[in-house]
Amino acid sequence: MKITEHEAGGVVYLSADGFEAAGGVVHGFSTRIGGVSQGIYASLNLGFLRGDERDNVLENYRRFCAALGADWESLVLSNQVHSDIIRICTSADRGKGIQRPRIEEADGLMTDVPGLGLVVFSADCLPVLLYDPCRRVVAAVHAGWRGTASGIVSKAVAQMTSHYGSRPEDLLAAIGPGISKCCFETHEDVPNAMTEALGAGALHHIEALPTGKFRVDLKGLNALRLEQAGVVPDHIAISSACTVCECDKYWSHRVTQGERGSQAALIQLLPD
Repeated sequence: MKITEHEAGGVVYLSADGFEAAGGVVHGFSTRIGGVSQGIYASLNLGFLRGDERDNVLENYRRFCAALGADWESLVLSNQVHSDIIRICTSADRGKGIQRPRIEEADGLMTDVPGLGLVVFSADCLPVLLYDPCRRVVAAVHAGWRGTASGIVSKAVAQMTSHYGSRPEDLLAAIGPGISKCCFETHEDVPNAMTEALGAGALHHIEALPTGKFRVDLKGLNALRLEQAGVVPDHIAISSACTVCECDKYWSHRVTQGERGSQAALIQLLPD
């Protein structure tokens, strides 16, 4: 599978071709391009909690969803806290975060309800979308380095299996734009967390630098997590876009030092 860029109605977004080929779902990873927000939020800011005008963010969601063919009024948003908490969403959650208070403290959302649009936010951390076209289940996951170390993507696979009867080999996964190894330079706490969680398998995705710091490949580590959970490697698409290198197209928390908008990743089952 691969991730490709599209434009519709002035909105630029990314999607995984494997999801599109399977059918039955709409999905996408946003960029900064195609919205109405101004200043540091220009232009397709999809974060309500960054300081932008609410009406602008709502219009941005309308435009993003129109580009994807999704229903913006049925979106479900959560308060992300860099955890490994995954919430099962039902029809009772429709519109949370858009028309009423969002789901509290969750970095993963999962559902088998057609029409619910699951949303996660990012601006260096990784957005990961999962789709089971056989059991018709979707999940959206926010994986920063803490979520990567705690294995939130593999826990999502396990939860899809236990709660919905999914088989890992049937799952499709898409890892969206985020900070890449070229720009994720850290102290030893991050690589230590990865090796403690994943053992020697993590070392292939960690590079020691002469300065005493390290470069860490979060995309590769999450792909490793997915493979270890039973997802077929050919069913995993990874975006090459680095939010730091391409900060004109994506928001980067590192580049802006927190003065920014947010990207979003969205996945929504279509009616049968």
